[in-house]
Amino acid sequence: MSDDMGLLRTDVEIESHTRPGERRLLRQVLVDTGAELSWAPAGVLESLGIGRVKQVRFQQASGAVLERWVGFAILRAAGTLTSDEVVFGEPDDLVLLGARTLEGMNLKVDLVEKRLVSAGPILAAAAGATDAVPPSAGVAAGR
Repeated sequence: MSDDMGLLRTDVEIESHTRPGERRLLRQVLVDTGAELSWAPAGVLESLGIGRVKQVRFQQASGAVLERWVGFAILRAAGTLTSDEVVFGEPDDLVLLGARTLEGMNLKVDLVEKRLVSAGPILAAAAGATDAVPPSAGVAAGR
């Protein structure tokens, strides 16, 4: 059996909000639905002019706690994009596409086909929908 069974990797482009059009391609980034945020090498983020905004503490599966800087970036993968926080990874850190970025891109993991696919229509409350239940009706009905 392959060691990477159940793993998915994809190419990701990163761009700064302050320098639109200037992007860096990260190849074979590990898609990690267990990671909240996406991680990229600090040197890549710095080369794009992405600033360090805040420090965040992370707990690894081993229980170890580490602290890393986070900034804001535009991330692109599988034909879509989103703006999200991205972690300034250090040399021994993995490069990851995290769950929140995937959600922002409205993508989900298809492990059978080993690819990212659209998660479908995003749920929304429609203003003025004729079949919508007014908030007061739900309370009165015990919902």
